Amino acid sequence: MASTHTSHSELPGNFSTNTPDGGSRHAKSDHPGNQHAVAPGDIAIGVVIGRASEYFDFFVYAIASVLVFPTVFFPFEQRLEGTLYAFVIFSFAFIARPFGTVIFMAIQKKVGREVKLTMALFLLGLSTAGIAFLPTYDHLGVTAIVLLAVLRIGQGLALGGSWDGLPSLLALNVPKNKRGWYAMLGQLGAPVGFIIAGLVFAYLMGNLTSEDFLDWGWRYPFYVAFAINVVALFARLRLVASEEYASLLEERELEPTSVVEIGRSQGRNLIIGALAALASYALFHLVSVFPLSWISLYSMRSISDFLMVQVFGAVLMMVGIVLSGPIADRFGRRTTLGALAVLIAVLSGFVPTLINGGDTGQDIFILVGFALLGLSYGQAAGAVTANFPAKYRYTGAALTSDLAWLVGAGFAPLVALGLSAHFGLAYVSIYLLSGAVCSLAALSVNRALT
Repeated sequence: MASTHTSHSELPGNFSTNTPDGGSRHAKSDHPGNQHAVAPGDIAIGVVIGRASEYFDFFVYAIASVLVFPTVFFPFEQRLEGTLYAFVIFSFAFIARPFGTVIFMAIQKKVGREVKLTMALFLLGLSTAGIAFLPTYDHLGVTAIVLLAVLRIGQGLALGGSWDGLPSLLALNVPKNKRGWYAMLGQLGAPVGFIIAGLVFAYLMGNLTSEDFLDWGWRYPFYVAFAINVVALFARLRLVASEEYASLLEERELEPTSVVEIGRSQGRNLIIGALAALASYALFHLVSVFPLSWISLYSMRSISDFLMVQVFGAVLMMVGIVLSGPIADRFGRRTTLGALAVLIAVLSGFVPTLINGGDTGQDIFILVGFALLGLSYGQAAGAVTANFPAKYRYTGAALTSDLAWLVGAGFAPLVALGLSAHFGLAYVSIYLLSGAVCSLAALSVNRALT
C-alpha cells in the first residue's frame, strides 16, 4: 500500500521507527514509563468492534425500512409506493455522511479525537433511540415522517463523524505480505451486524402477531442498537484515548486535513477509490435490502424464513471475507477485486432468472451473492485508501468510503425496486453490471493498489 511516510519499517508484531544510526525503537508516547508497543491485532479488535456496532445499527434501519416503515409511516400509500418512500428516507443517511465527516473533522481539530468520537456516537445513539420512540403516522401525521427523516439524517452525520482512524493506522502498520489479511478484518463487522439484526427481526416476526409486531415489536431492535452503541463507544474510546494509540496516530500523520486541500491535491484519488469498490457496494444492498423488499411485495414466502436464508448467506459472507485475505495476499488486491468484479458482472446476468425462479432460485441468488460479496467486500477497504499519502490518509479514507457508499449503495434499494417494479428485473441486472464495469475501469488506472 503506497505511502509517502517511508521512515517506518513494517514488522508484524509491533510498530517501530528507524533511528538515525539505522537501528530501531518502538513507537511510544512521550510520557515517561510508557514503553508498550501496539500490535496490529489490537487495532484490528478495535476496528471490528466499531464496524460491527455501526453495521448492526445500519441493518436494523434497513430491515425496518422494508418490513415496518411503509405501513406505520406511509399507510396512505400502496405498499410499493410506501416502500419506495421509505427507501428515499433510507438514502438520506448516505447523503449526510460526507457532511458528517467534514463537520466532525473540524470538531476534532478544536477539541480532540476522543471528544469528537463521543459526540458522534452520542448523536448516533440519540438518533437510533429517537426512532425507537417515534410516534407513527396515525398518531402524529406528516410530522412523524419529518421526524423520521431528521433522525435518519442524524444517523448519517454521526456515522460520518465516527471515523476513528484505526483502519488507516492498521493499513499503515502491517507487513506487506499480510495487507490483505488485515484489510479484511474490519469488514467482518458487516456480516456480523446483519446476522444479529436478521435474527432479531426473524425472531420477532416468528413469535409476534402482525399487529403486535407493527405496534411495538419493531421498536426492540432499535433499543438493542442503542445499547450496543453505548458498549462500542467505551470500547473504542479505550483504544483511541490511550497514550500508545495517540502517539501512533500522530506519528503516522493520521490527523484531519482541510477538505479543500484534499479535494485540490487528491481529487483524482478520491474518485478512483470510490469507484474501485463500486461493484461490492452495489451488490451489498442487492442481496440484503432489495430482495427482502421484493419478497415482501411479490412473494408468498414467509419473511422470517427468508430472513434466515439471508442470515445463512451472511455466514457465507463471513467465510468469503476471511478467505479474501490470503487470496489477496497471494494474488494482489487489485487482481482479486478485478476478478470479483467480473464474477459480479456474470451474476448480474442471472438476476431475473433467479429471483423469478421460486424459492430455489431466490435462495441461490442470495447465497451466491453473499459469497461473492464477502470475497469482494473483504478487500474493499484497501481499495478506497491505497492511493493516499500518509498526510491525507486519515481524511481521504473517510471521505472515499463515504463517497463509495453514497454512489454505490445509498440509492441501490430505491433504484433497484423502482426499476424492477416498473420496468422489470432486467434493469436490476443492468444496474449491477454498471457497478462492476465502473470498478473494473477504476482498477485499471489504480496502479497504486497491490
